[in-house]
Amino acid sequence: MAFESLTDKLQNVFKNLRSKGRLTEEDVKAALKEVKMALLEADVSFKVVKQFIRTVQERAVGQDVLQSLTPGQMVIKIVNEEMIHLMGSETTEISLKPGSEITVILMAGLQGAGKTTTTAKIAGKLKSKGKKPLLVACDIYRPAAIKQLQINGEKQEVEVFSMGDGHKPVNIAKAAIEHASKNGHNVVILDTAGRLHVDEDMMNELVEIKENVEVHQTILVVDAMTGQDAVNVAGMFQEKIGIDGVILTKLDGDTRGGAALSIRAVTGRPILYVGMGEKLSDLEQFYPDRMASRILGMGDILTLIEKAQSDIDEDKAKEMEKKFKKAQFGFDDYLESMNQMKKMGGFGEILKMLPGMGGQVNLDMIDEKALSKTEAIILSMTPSERTNPDILNPSRKRRIANGAGVDISEVNKLVKQFEQAKKMMKQMPGLMGGGMGGLMGKKGKFKLPF
Repeated sequence: MAFESLTDKLQNVFKNLRSKGRLTEEDVKAALKEVKMALLEADVSFKVVKQFIRTVQERAVGQDVLQSLTPGQMVIKIVNEEMIHLMGSETTEISLKPGSEITVILMAGLQGAGKTTTTAKIAGKLKSKGKKPLLVACDIYRPAAIKQLQINGEKQEVEVFSMGDGHKPVNIAKAAIEHASKNGHNVVILDTAGRLHVDEDMMNELVEIKENVEVHQTILVVDAMTGQDAVNVAGMFQEKIGIDGVILTKLDGDTRGGAALSIRAVTGRPILYVGMGEKLSDLEQFYPDRMASRILGMGDILTLIEKAQSDIDEDKAKEMEKKFKKAQFGFDDYLESMNQMKKMGGFGEILKMLPGMGGQVNLDMIDEKALSKTEAIILSMTPSERTNPDILNPSRKRRIANGAGVDISEVNKLVKQFEQAKKMMKQMPGLMGGGMGGLMGKKGKFKLPF
């Protein structure tokens, strides 16, 4: 996951700052030297890091900070504020024309950045906001590019306009806009061709489209995993054709995340969305303050709430809440809660977004095997056993253990935990009322209450 290494290093720096009662100017400089190294290792642009550290240091060595009762906290606050400023301070939306007026959006980017998939996700997002988008297949070079857009458009239930690969992209764009005006579409999204690298032909093609069609928004899709290359690509596109915003993809991959911290400063253009996975809901609106909070290990509770609202079935959640409050839940309810967590990215991702947990969670701490084993045990039960665990006698438990491929002691352990959870819920209404402490196993592995 992006930023993990950076978050860990910054957490250590902050821990040292907090542990000191008073800070000297030397303490601040030493801490910021470590912050500087951490940012450079995360592939943040050298110029950006240099300016960032200079700004933080100027603010952090002031009398107000050093003589504060909590100087360590004050320095962390300044780092947080400057990081938000670095990434753009405010959240930027894609600018759309009002009502039925057509907004033309040109999507650009290198091959392999995930542009076509992202283009369809944007169409899906706009459709959910009441717009009627039209996807346009302008990539006539890459084999199966048109088919890929059609498949993705189908997933989002958005129409795709195509003229095959026998026409110039500029003519396809013109025809698409005409089609849109006749059919009530108010957003036209042009999926243009990508290349393996920035070349003259690519840029000329984009310039030709922009000269012959009124493009209202030019959005660049870049792969976060390419680090500083992503920033360089963004700089070139801004210089050659002009861009209005950037979408960073693959931020859920094994990336150091430096591009997210550099792009705004280098191009002067905002990051609009970040891609955190394959699903439509995994294209997240970019909030500089929330991203800074995640990077600094302070959690991101607002995004967690939004993920819950978009991924969790509200009626099921209410029904389950009633059962939990009355301690009337069965093993089917537990399976359902596991599935809901998977939809939100898994237990580990949820924990990382909780305040105070960011720097303390790594995937090794999540006992995924135990969760899979639990799922296998429950799926080996009959519907009546899941609904009414009281009927689980020794012979039934043996059958379940054989079905799940586990020792009978594992079944006994799960049933015991389940009963304890029911008692806990009776004493403490509300899901997970025991707080985070109750989710820790004996060996420091995270576990659910049952």
